[in-house]
Amino acid sequence: MAELKTASAESTAARVKADIAADDLSAQVAALRNDLSRLTESVVALGQGAKSAVTDEASLMTERLRDKVREEPLVALAVTAGIAYVFGLLSRR
Repeated sequence: MAELKTASAESTAARVKADIAADDLSAQVAALRNDLSRLTESVVALGQGAKSAVTDEASLMTERLRDKVREEPLVALAVTAGIAYVFGLLSRR
C-alpha cells in the first residue's frame, strides 16, 4: 500500500513538473511570437526607408540628367547614338 501511495505521489509530482514546463514553454513561445512581430515591423520600416531613399535619389538623378540634356543636347544625342551603335554591334553576335 505504501508503494502505491509513493508511486501516486511521484506521478502527481511528475504531472506538476510537466504542467510547469508546459506553461514555461507556452510563455517562451508567446515571447518569441512577440519578438518576431516586432522584428517584422522593424524590417518593414527599414525597407520603406530604403525605398524612400532610393526613390529620392532616382528622382534627383533624373532631374540632373534632364538638365544636362537641356544644356547640351548635341552631346546627349551623340552619347545616345554611341550607345545604340554598341548595342547594335552586340546584337549581331
